[in-house]
Amino acid sequence: MKILGICGSPRRGGNTQTLLQEALRGASEGGAEVEEVFLRDKTISPCLEIYGCTKEGRCVIKDDFHEVATKMIQADGLILASPIFFYTVSAHTKMLIDRCQSLWVKRYLLNSPISPDRSRRKGAFIAVGATRGKRLFDGVLLTVRYFFDALDVDLSDTLLVRGVDKKGEILDHPQEIQAAFELGGRMVKGARGDSL
Repeated sequence: MKILGICGSPRRGGNTQTLLQEALRGASEGGAEVEEVFLRDKTISPCLEIYGCTKEGRCVIKDDFHEVATKMIQADGLILASPIFFYTVSAHTKMLIDRCQSLWVKRYLLNSPISPDRSRRKGAFIAVGATRGKRLFDGVLLTVRYFFDALDVDLSDTLLVRGVDKKGEILDHPQEIQAAFELGGRMVKGARGDSL
């Protein structure tokens, strides 16, 4: 079983990546093979809306998106992690999401399954925001749900953290660290079809 973690934070070793790595540790201890993709290390163009994907459901822009998309398609479970910037995901994360328009085309316009021979896969979203706004995660959750849907992944779990900003500040919140670890364990159970 493969669980893929995608980190959309521009800050290496920050709060978002710390939580993602803890979730992957939980998945690993649950028996999964885990991998982390740090989007800042990848060259991914924004969607250029040239509609090249409408023929085969494959983006025609040649960059690292294809490597990441292949990993997402092959994973049994997917954990997306992003800090919250202006009440949405980071720019690195949004570029990846927008490029998945090609997978939406494949699934919905071309009626071609994203992951043939597999049941619906499980996904989780980890987000860290500096403010404590009541509606901090409202908009981003809608975006993330549609992202997972394009990948034929069921968004089954979230860890949404408010009021954490400075690098390393998440370490002052051991309950959130534990929650991330437990999320990773639930991902493995969900991908196996175990009851949560």
